[in-house]
Amino acid sequence: MAKDPYKLLGISKGATDAEIRKAYRGLAKKLHPDVNPGNKAAETKFKEVTAAYTLLSDKDLRARFDSGQVDASGQQQNPFGGGFGQGGFQRPGGGPGGMDDMSDLFSSLFGMNMGARNPNRGGFSGARPQKGADIRYKLKLSFMDALTGGTKKVRMGNGQSLSVKIPVGVDDNATLRLRGKGQTGVNGGPAGDAKVDISVGTHKYFTRDGKNLRLTLPISLQEAILGGKIKVPMPGGSVQLTLPAGTNSGKKLRLKGKGIKGGDLLVTTQIVLNDPKNKGLQDWASSVEGGEVENPRENLL
Repeated sequence: MAKDPYKLLGISKGATDAEIRKAYRGLAKKLHPDVNPGNKAAETKFKEVTAAYTLLSDKDLRARFDSGQVDASGQQQNPFGGGFGQGGFQRPGGGPGGMDDMSDLFSSLFGMNMGARNPNRGGFSGARPQKGADIRYKLKLSFMDALTGGTKKVRMGNGQSLSVKIPVGVDDNATLRLRGKGQTGVNGGPAGDAKVDISVGTHKYFTRDGKNLRLTLPISLQEAILGGKIKVPMPGGSVQLTLPAGTNSGKKLRLKGKGIKGGDLLVTTQIVLNDPKNKGLQDWASSVEGGEVENPRENLL
């Protein structure tokens, strides 16, 4: 005996046509055999809700069911009345009731033409191949990993990992696309893509400005006074920088082509006293200019 169509769709007997259609759309998306290959329980449930929708979407048939003239399978309750025979859901002028409407519905749900029903697989022989859904992941990189690139792994929902090739100098908030690494396609269609959203961490000394790389460079007091060549550690290997004698904090220096993908390295010096309580340094500072302290803020205003 067929089940109550209202209960199958999860709606009340006073549901509108729009509510009936909405309820069926939601169930069809979850239960369609092409979305659940090999799942017999889902296939059976799909057939039941489809039959329920076919009955309730036909105003005349729904009225006959509500008045008790036909049962939930569309069979005539009065054996001497006219109308519905053993085929069930028959309309004047043609095949199963609601087929044209169902074709339109499935076209909007799955982007396919239902065509003729295929009894061997519970689906429809006219279904077109559909690309699988895309899957999105998030991957956080350190500032240096983003500069140097390489390969990272992201954890998938099924416990497996996916290798992601990180391009050199990838930007914060960039999205990497891995074609064919998403969900399996429908009806032989191609698999969807994996989209990896990149988040890049900050660094104590380096920042990015497009392809330019900015560096706040710590230098010692001795290096600031005497100047000379100093070695600066970089992600791709160290570079050499020439400091002029008497370099102050905040001095700007540019190394062309030493940034990201041909950009420049923009250096701002910052004098750092590694041991400000060093007695030799204190004695030296006290002896400068006869012990008189120069006022660097004299022309502040």
